[in-house]
Amino acid sequence: MDPRSDRHPGSDPQRIDVRLSDPGEIVASLPALLGFRPRESVVLVGLTGASGGRVGLTVRGDLPPPEDAAAAAAVLTRSVRTDRPSGVLVAVVTEAPDVPEAGGPGRGPDGGASGLPHRDVVHELVLALARDGVAVCAALLVRAGRWWSYDCPRPCCAPGAGTPLPEGVTTLEVASVATGVVVERDRSDLVRRITGPVGPARDDMAAVCARVAVECSARVLETGFDAVAEESFAAVTAAAARCRPGAPRRALTDREVARVVWGLRDRDVRDRALGLAIGADAPAAEVLWTECTRRAPAPLDAAPATLLAVSAWLRGDGALANVALARALDVEPAYALARLLAQALARCVPPAELRAMIGTTLASPGASRPG
Repeated sequence: MDPRSDRHPGSDPQRIDVRLSDPGEIVASLPALLGFRPRESVVLVGLTGASGGRVGLTVRGDLPPPEDAAAAAAVLTRSVRTDRPSGVLVAVVTEAPDVPEAGGPGRGPDGGASGLPHRDVVHELVLALARDGVAVCAALLVRAGRWWSYDCPRPCCAPGAGTPLPEGVTTLEVASVATGVVVERDRSDLVRRITGPVGPARDDMAAVCARVAVECSARVLETGFDAVAEESFAAVTAAAARCRPGAPRRALTDREVARVVWGLRDRDVRDRALGLAIGADAPAAEVLWTECTRRAPAPLDAAPATLLAVSAWLRGDGALANVALARALDVEPAYALARLLAQALARCVPPAELRAMIGTTLASPGASRPG
């Protein structure tokens, strides 16, 4: 099981409130909840609200082998209960075939009894959630465009049957489009979205960054840290303006990207840039951080990757937030802001609380320079 399991942070004042009542509609909406189409995954969807019909925190992990089912269940349960759900829907997404099961509700091709796969992890999840006083409202298998209930004895839930997933666009998918969520084919596509430059492009970008570093150092000697910090933040805001929705489409030059990422090495500049995630330019800032993360050589990509993780989490895209944060910590494991954010995401801090943390950071700017 991947310890950095994917989490959707739940509701936030800027998010659209969506209520789902049909289990099939919920499992059909898993790609919109996660930001990618899960494969061979176990997903826990927290259900909140007075009626238990409001989608809250969503947590995903890789399907574990039977011997690791209890440990995986403990990790997933610990994450989902931070949202204090009134109930949880468990969904197993797999293409695994039915398995022999003595006395099972269905019949396999050879006429013997068969059952739904991965009952071991479902069993462990039910036990783990029950110990925490959380009810499992439904335990579903999602496979080949159909869904089954692990608990339903009716013929429609027999291994060879299943219920077709709802056709068309779900309510949650409509809301996701409205809030800017892009659904990728799978999790690896999220990683590729911000994969760094390779070959000549990487060498060219590194050369530009080296030249900008020399220029910035010379400017510090000439005008001082404060003046260069103002120039750095001006470069950030100018680049963000270029990334606004509706702005003329012209790609940022290597030099513009290099000036932004070098500016973000100054902690005060980075913290001021962090404020863009909670302002009117939040969409533009996320585009800018994505571009800088994708194009900047290591370790200059640590700062924009961390800022991208913040923007994605505030927007409700937990999968992208975790991928971006992993990128930052891979290139600079001691990066303080990334480590702090990792702790917050591990606790599934709601977007509203993270906004408050950012406000506190902006109210108390760091005293030290680059680092």
